[in-house]
Amino acid sequence: MDVFVCAGCGAELTAPVSRVALPVHTHFGAWEQLHPPLMEPATYAVEPLPFGAPWRPWNDVGEDLAARQGVYAPWYSVSFAARDRIVIAPGDSRDMVLIPEKCAGYCRGIDGRDGPNLACGGCGSAVATRLDDCGLWQAVWLEPDAVRRLPSGLPAVPTPEWDELDLEPYVVPPVEPDGSWSFRWEAAVPVALAHLVAACEARPVALPDPLTDLLGDALARYLPAGPPELAARLAGPGMPAPRSGDDVLLVPRHPVTGEPWRPPHAAVVVPLDTGVWAHFALPGETSPLPASGRVPEGVLRDDYPLPPRPWRSFLPHSTAFSSTLVRLPAIRRPALRAYRDRFAHRP
Repeated sequence: MDVFVCAGCGAELTAPVSRVALPVHTHFGAWEQLHPPLMEPATYAVEPLPFGAPWRPWNDVGEDLAARQGVYAPWYSVSFAARDRIVIAPGDSRDMVLIPEKCAGYCRGIDGRDGPNLACGGCGSAVATRLDDCGLWQAVWLEPDAVRRLPSGLPAVPTPEWDELDLEPYVVPPVEPDGSWSFRWEAAVPVALAHLVAACEARPVALPDPLTDLLGDALARYLPAGPPELAARLAGPGMPAPRSGDDVLLVPRHPVTGEPWRPPHAAVVVPLDTGVWAHFALPGETSPLPASGRVPEGVLRDDYPLPPRPWRSFLPHSTAFSSTLVRLPAIRRPALRAYRDRFAHRP
């Protein structure tokens, strides 16, 4: 495990934390809604690309410079924030104080519009940015040039192989108890669809029944229209081995490394958020069966509450799909660029 310290005075700024994959929903939240922390306690992740203030308009930046910043097609604005910023849960921060004049926000908290708003309690250097406004996952972003990573002295947690992972704890239900859709699902699904469109070269693709049954007509707005030319199926650890002729495999991202699961043979893979993939791929409840005496584990009782049902249709995050698509180098290919231009003008 690691701790991050101030690069100037050496003060410890975090609790001991272990590195995990950057969540796919990091930059996409529901507007006008307060969010929970982005990261689990005692974890951190690294964003390799610039994301956040300062921003510059695409027209002022130009295509070549925008591509060096990780944006490969016209977009509203291009971030010139530092690369490799480190994100932790707010509860894992230590010895940092707010900079009052940099605590602007929309209405319910701080949105980081003025840059780093947390200073080292030891020397006063600006070291991090706290985010907690509506529409943002609560997080503390450490500036890579202002901190140093050091061993904490606690033993490192070994990175498990796929066959060692217990994915059951990673399952994220699509619907909250109150009947609202999960914010994470609303962000993670369109991110995966952007990768799917790129992998399929903007050709129409058929998704497996579990996805279409749950997400319905909302998916039709994002995928290319027309008779399917390709078929996608779920694949991953613990599932039947994929066939060599499968067109596209929807696979989980490793929760620690972020790398997608790979089949033994060459195949086109599209990474899904681990929690979304696990919801579809892991065995669900067993069918209700008559039983006498004590109810066996896994058998449903008829007085169990039914799973929550959404009170509205699935509504993907408004910019997660397009924002992801313009950050994929493949968008420069003519077929994908033409698809993106058509999609951008849909009502």
